[in-house]
Amino acid sequence: MHTDITTNLTPPPDLYSANHLINLHAKRGQLDLAHQLFAQMPHRNIVSWTILVSGYAQHRKSEQCFRLFSQMLSHYKPNDFAYASLLSVCDYWRGLQVHGLALRTGFDAWIYVANALMAMYWKNSCNPSRDAWRLFDAMEFRNLVTYNSMIAGLGMQEQGDKAMTLFIRMLRDGIVFDRTTLLSLVSSLCGPNQGSDKVVGGLLCCLQLHSCGIKTGLALDVGVATALIKGYSVLAAEIGACHKLFFETNGLDRDLVLWTGIMTVSAEREPEQALILFNQMRKEDLCPDCYVFSVLLKACANLVTEATTSAVHCRVIVAGFANLLDLDNSLIHAYARCGSIDKAKRIFYEMSLRDIVSWNSMLKAYAVHGKAEAALSFFKQMDVVPDETTFVALLSSCSHAGMVEEGTKIFDTMYEKYGIVPQLDHYACMVDILGRAGLLTEAENIIRKMPMEPDYVIWSAFLGACRKHGETKAASLASSKLKELDPENSLGYVMISNIYCSVNSFDEGGSIRTKMNRVGVKKEPGLSWTEVGHRVHEFASGGHRHPQVKAIRAHMKELLSQLKKMGYVPDTSLVLFDVEEEQKEEQLYHHSEKLALVFSLMSAGNCGVDGGVIKIIKNIRICLDCHNFMRLASKLVEKVIVVRDSNRFHHFKDGVCSCNDYW
Repeated sequence: MHTDITTNLTPPPDLYSANHLINLHAKRGQLDLAHQLFAQMPHRNIVSWTILVSGYAQHRKSEQCFRLFSQMLSHYKPNDFAYASLLSVCDYWRGLQVHGLALRTGFDAWIYVANALMAMYWKNSCNPSRDAWRLFDAMEFRNLVTYNSMIAGLGMQEQGDKAMTLFIRMLRDGIVFDRTTLLSLVSSLCGPNQGSDKVVGGLLCCLQLHSCGIKTGLALDVGVATALIKGYSVLAAEIGACHKLFFETNGLDRDLVLWTGIMTVSAEREPEQALILFNQMRKEDLCPDCYVFSVLLKACANLVTEATTSAVHCRVIVAGFANLLDLDNSLIHAYARCGSIDKAKRIFYEMSLRDIVSWNSMLKAYAVHGKAEAALSFFKQMDVVPDETTFVALLSSCSHAGMVEEGTKIFDTMYEKYGIVPQLDHYACMVDILGRAGLLTEAENIIRKMPMEPDYVIWSAFLGACRKHGETKAASLASSKLKELDPENSLGYVMISNIYCSVNSFDEGGSIRTKMNRVGVKKEPGLSWTEVGHRVHEFASGGHRHPQVKAIRAHMKELLSQLKKMGYVPDTSLVLFDVEEEQKEEQLYHHSEKLALVFSLMSAGNCGVDGGVIKIIKNIRICLDCHNFMRLASKLVEKVIVVRDSNRFHHFKDGVCSCNDYW
């Protein structure tokens, strides 16, 4: 074997055989042996030098590669392959030197060298667009590699619109695209921080690229299908289109990346579907890796109970991924979001290794469950340096508990003690802390003095505080800001309308709702979910979606009769229409979380409610009337009722809520 060749090896006498042997050693990574043979050759040609230069380049030995190339200049004029090999490992400054040499020797016009120069600039330049475009425009001939390099580079610079323009130019030049072109183009459309106009344009481009893929048959390529699925998900949250595209790949050699992609799409918005897909993937004899389990745990975090999280946890252990840091962090998050902070704590304290994500995950868990004092105590135990996310979790904890003084102190010491400059999320927390406590002037001052422009989250927090304390003037300002920042979001319209209606200004409230409908903005419907008999049931306000709506309403009447004896009084100020009091009460009784609770109670005799705990998820914040309803119901039925709304967990037990009626 060649690995046994000794240091006094003599190269073959003929040049062809010697070059072949050097190439063999170089490809195997035996660069010392290759270089020794090269040094002992009595005669060398340009091929000998190029083989060794290429070998060093392929194994990322940039210093040796550059040194050998420099030595070659004394003997031979480099060929295009030598230039391209060297450029693949050059940094920016060395790349400039090689570019200058190529210009002097005329090799810059060789398309193979020009493409390598372009790739070097995209990878290393501080202004890659300028340098790459300058090179591209100067090229007399361009091929598929040229265009693919430019499109990929523009995608890395989040210039998807320019990548699409170049793609059109490529087609006009008669260059036939391939799968690499489509992959780069679709990826370029899915960059972060896309504005609404870019998202719409990006979706249109994605549809056009999909059509191109169908016409050429490339849409059935597993890699292209994976990219398109991600594109539809990011640009339009269009789960249906993603699933349709995925199922069109049935019969192809679907790989783990494709399955992971479609499960990722479903994990947040259709978590049950992600689990179904996982079971289908297993039927195709694909073994899940840690990324698949990470996606599954993300799906579990959006389910009602922790039973599925526990099942996935068992699979993680069986698959041999126990004590893997990233998965342990995902388990902490999943258990906490399913309402089991005790299991999240157990995972944390059993971990053999923890990082900042582990600590932050537990801090977030304490925050969302309203355990501010536990969060502050836990923070003092941290054995890693806190980061920006740490302080967002701490400030959120203070906000949920009304701890104004503690929150202000944490905010003030972020930079003084830890050198962390407050960002938008930290300012949003401070606005929330002050606003909830009724300190609206102080909250507004925070917004005015911020060193950056307030974003949607900050104005949302301020508007929520205005609603809580009935401040219509400041609310009008916040509402207008929200409409400017995101004209298609209903929050700015709905909350200011609610504020007017809560002070009996129904004409103003109705006018805002009319304007909202006129511009085509739709309000997010109130939905709740609860799990009964290993099945998740969905409820919308009014209950019309559920097949047992008549039985639920009958049980609701019985429950209301008992709760009113305990002191429950419907808070009709929350009804946003100027109608009779009886009609207002009727609307309140059919809020989605109330219906979910009643259904759980009427089903408890058949299915049982595990551990005497009823868990409900709600997609928007729980209203004051439903909060009072749940609080009294927990005492009446002698069960723990856990409601996770869009903001936090509410644990109702014996007529008391964990939030202490502050949310």
